[in-house]
Amino acid sequence: MTPTPDEPALDLPGLVRDKVAEGRVKAAATRARKVAEAEIATVDPVAHVVLDLPLAHLDRTFDYAVPVAMAEGAVPGARVKVRFGGQDVDGFVLDRAAASEHDGRLAPLKRLVSPEPVLSPAVATLCERVAERYAGVSSDVRRLAVPTRHATTEKAPSEPEAPLPETPGCEEAWSPYPAAAPFIAHLRSGDAPRAVWSAGPGEDWPALLAHVAAATLAAGRGTVICLPDHRDVARVDAALTAVLGPGHHVTLQAEAGPAARYRDFLAVSRGTRRIVVGTRSAAFAPVADLGLVVIWDDGDDLHAEPRAPYPHTREVLLLRAEGEDAAALVGGFARSVEADQLLRTGWAREIALPRERLRERALVAITGASDHALERDPHAATARVPREAYDALRWGLERGPVLVQTPRAGYAVRLACERCRTPARCRACAGPLELAGPTAPPHCRWCATEAPDWSCPECGATGLRAPVLGDARTADELGRSFPSAPVVTSSGDRIRATVDGAPRIVVATPGAEPVAEGGYAVVVLLDTWWALGRDSMRASEEALRRWCNAIGLVRPGGRALAVGDPTQPTMRALVRWDPAGFAAREAEERWAARLPPAARVATLTGSPGALDDVRALLALPEAAEVLGPVPVPGGAESEDERLVVRVPRANGVELARALAEMQRLRSSRKLEAVRVQVDPWEL
Repeated sequence: MTPTPDEPALDLPGLVRDKVAEGRVKAAATRARKVAEAEIATVDPVAHVVLDLPLAHLDRTFDYAVPVAMAEGAVPGARVKVRFGGQDVDGFVLDRAAASEHDGRLAPLKRLVSPEPVLSPAVATLCERVAERYAGVSSDVRRLAVPTRHATTEKAPSEPEAPLPETPGCEEAWSPYPAAAPFIAHLRSGDAPRAVWSAGPGEDWPALLAHVAAATLAAGRGTVICLPDHRDVARVDAALTAVLGPGHHVTLQAEAGPAARYRDFLAVSRGTRRIVVGTRSAAFAPVADLGLVVIWDDGDDLHAEPRAPYPHTREVLLLRAEGEDAAALVGGFARSVEADQLLRTGWAREIALPRERLRERALVAITGASDHALERDPHAATARVPREAYDALRWGLERGPVLVQTPRAGYAVRLACERCRTPARCRACAGPLELAGPTAPPHCRWCATEAPDWSCPECGATGLRAPVLGDARTADELGRSFPSAPVVTSSGDRIRATVDGAPRIVVATPGAEPVAEGGYAVVVLLDTWWALGRDSMRASEEALRRWCNAIGLVRPGGRALAVGDPTQPTMRALVRWDPAGFAAREAEERWAARLPPAARVATLTGSPGALDDVRALLALPEAAEVLGPVPVPGGAESEDERLVVRVPRANGVELARALAEMQRLRSSRKLEAVRVQVDPWEL
């Protein structure tokens, strides 16, 4: 293009020269920056790094050189990025060293993600021990221990800890429990006592946990309290605030959100908070100078982690107590067989109420098909809510709120032919029929197809009966029987945390019972046969735990009534309020059957070909017993099978090591994945 007279001519060669010169300057600056980054620190130039890789054969530390630019920030516990296998990988610095055992040239750290030391040495060691215990990969455990980074939150400083107030006497709060006094004395002196606590009915257990945490804090040490769900966390949170005031504890739970959770985690990591309350992952909280670990209701399956390597909170806390020389307290209204094992081996001491004190707390009775009950009520053998239960509810409503526990949510959750008792099923998919309400037609639980004109394929009858009723149907029946009393339900996604102390009927499913102000006047347990009839090794233990937790909400001097078979052993343990004796008997049966905790058990789940590879690679101890393979329960669409490996408890460590080595071999050879669970909650 020819320039116009008014336009100056472009000096194209000059522009090219300027661009080339500018590019050379930038290239020189880039080379200088890279040289500076590549310059290795003179003090402790080697970083031992663990990588965030889920591969068993790479579950170890790797050495990297520390550039001068990262020398100050690459402290133990800091997050870094490194080059590994041709890609950038996240990792943590475990420690720094003056030299490496690697003979070749070390690759430098790629990037310092954050200088914040979020993985403490004690927690890093705990993650390795948990991975060994459950034959897993330590990176999977670290994901449970360290929350996702929130950069904006990390820049803000943590609020300092409030001055420690003069707290009321812990000994006075625990005075009904004679064995608690020496336990608390050891806590105050900085020792590491271990105890299994059986709480009595109506106990304000959050307040007692707050007091033992206060006693530990008075000795200058920290506490970790793990609870089944967020409602329990809220109760202990309020109790700690009441005893110590704000500024001494944090709550760690997923419901808080990533920013709030990371803020509270940093407060613990930086040492400005020394008491942690939370759910499963709180067991890994980096509390400085840990003095006490507590787990409440360790028999609740919410304490079993659903992600690999599937650790149980109780085992994590007990490993931590041993590793950090901390005290341990396992508490609950009921007692798990595993907690009983701690007492049998002498690892822990018992804290419990004397029998005369128990009788003052609550009166537990059973009504059912006994001869005495039939004399008074001829329909007691078939009545779901017998007359004695109505009498108890009427007595309780004169004094405050009453609780009715029913094992299933919904209205009529299972239907059958009224004449021949054949289960009612959907014509479209053969799924079970249920009722959603008193006026709704039957519909399929699987495909939601309505069946208003259902008839029995066996006898032709059109009538339906409901062998299993849910909380909604129970609330309807009780509402008609007590028209002047408000009826509320708590189940599923409509769980109430609390109710006031006004007279009302509360119908709830197990685990969803709201806490009543001042406690319930009466607790009634319905359909106890359903809980005992579950196909599970833990059916009786779980049933007693659920019943004890409900009765634990009764006020002092209140009443509890269970509708069931008074000759059933679990029911007899309930009426005597003897969870300790029940756990001991259950443990003896487990020992006779060689079931956990008498034995160490592992399940291996995968395709038939993968399990064949497992058999070839797994070097089991001589005492090991292999059961199966069998099809995975409920897996009709899947071809996966399951092997069960059982060894005596003394050979548990050998089994875990053999499983871990097998996983490393399979990982290095890129074989098909197999899921390994050591001591699964359910077999």
